[in-house]
Amino acid sequence: MNIIMVRHTRVNVAPGTCYGQTDVSVADTFQQEAEQTKAQLETYWKDGFPDAAFTSPLTRARLLADYCGFASANADKRLMEMNMGDWEMQRYDNITDPYLQQWYDDYLHLPTPNGESFPMQYQRVASFFDELKDHNYHRVVIFAHGGVLAAASIYAKLYSPEEAWKHQTPYGGVIELNIAP
Repeated sequence: MNIIMVRHTRVNVAPGTCYGQTDVSVADTFQQEAEQTKAQLETYWKDGFPDAAFTSPLTRARLLADYCGFASANADKRLMEMNMGDWEMQRYDNITDPYLQQWYDDYLHLPTPNGESFPMQYQRVASFFDELKDHNYHRVVIFAHGGVLAAASIYAKLYSPEEAWKHQTPYGGVIELNIAP
């Protein structure tokens, strides 16, 4: 199955803010960025339009799906960004939790306080893809978040968990994955 993964555009949040699953608004540059993403996506459709479209239920992903012509994309909570728990909407530089350094040192395994770990997020995303493989889709488009795209890249065996974050998809960026049934 051919999967086109799309990361949402920039958000209206100060750089360095931990926003995770908070439903933040898009940046003022949304229309310009979304137009670039839409043009990039159209290059993928020359071989056929997607059989299905999915999106995170968070506004930043849904708005981009709508803009790109997928207003009826199916929203699925498993496509949400990682839950950052107690750190949501705090600037990383202002977090005084002594656990923060431990998390920085082992973010691939440790959960955030009252939030998720990356393995927990990966399991959510893997569950979505496992279910997706039960359908006879040829091509699917998914509008989601950086952490979801990293998890999907691991699931598709494109990268190891250690490598996935080194290949972070930019805001409004698109990656193509192929997943065996």
